[in-house]
Amino acid sequence: MTDARQMHQSPIGVAHFSAIQLPPHEFVRQAAAAGFSSVGLRLHPAFAGAPYYELPQGSHVASEFRSLLDSEGMRVFDVEFFIIGPDFKASAIEHIVAAAADIGAQRLSACGDDTDRSRLADNFNAFCQLAGRHGMAVDIENMGWRAVSSYSDSAALVHACGQENAGALVDAIHFFRNGGHIEEIDIDIVRHVQLCDVVGPAPKRSEDMMNEARTGRLAPGDGILALKALIAKLSGKAAISVEVPLVGNTPAPVHLRNLNLKTREILQAET
Repeated sequence: MTDARQMHQSPIGVAHFSAIQLPPHEFVRQAAAAGFSSVGLRLHPAFAGAPYYELPQGSHVASEFRSLLDSEGMRVFDVEFFIIGPDFKASAIEHIVAAAADIGAQRLSACGDDTDRSRLADNFNAFCQLAGRHGMAVDIENMGWRAVSSYSDSAALVHACGQENAGALVDAIHFFRNGGHIEEIDIDIVRHVQLCDVVGPAPKRSEDMMNEARTGRLAPGDGILALKALIAKLSGKAAISVEVPLVGNTPAPVHLRNLNLKTREILQAET
């Protein structure tokens, strides 16, 4: 099969973090050229000082962006990134949720970072209710350095929340590096899986986990993670995207095209 044909078969999304240097308009253009069918966008900072972009609801730039999506045959699948910590207030981020809905996003991505599980469940519930009013769902992503550190933590929070639009996001690096097992995945609550790869032993210290997640990811298939088994478990149940931050001097178009081709190689191995 030629690269061109392979690039445009089954739908695959790409997370903004894979080329966060690109503003939304350029990211969509480059992602489309690389063969992706959807994008995730970062409209809220993942941590203090982290890069993000704004597309305010009703703004001219948001209108232009929607037109660009149409012209490129692309869509926004998810918008990130929200931290549900002790001081989280859903009402404080409603303008971002509204902006996400305005550009057609289907889901919002968040992490749980509150050791008070009752308060965390209440705040997650409130976030899901807010998202639901705007026609979207919310996925909790576990991270080893957060209070919700494992997939089992994410699943427990989803069930404690009780909202129909609550889900768990399975990011390969966080899932496998924090003790996740394929057989424990509840396919009824996972609607989004993000692919990447890594090599070597799992880091133990929080700072090393963060460094690996932000600068140590590899393209799918270039490492040791059981991605084929993960896809086989979630095939037909969850949207598939790839998240591998661009590190170094590789041009963004080259990086994104490589991610698309490597992801499709993994998917083809399961068909």
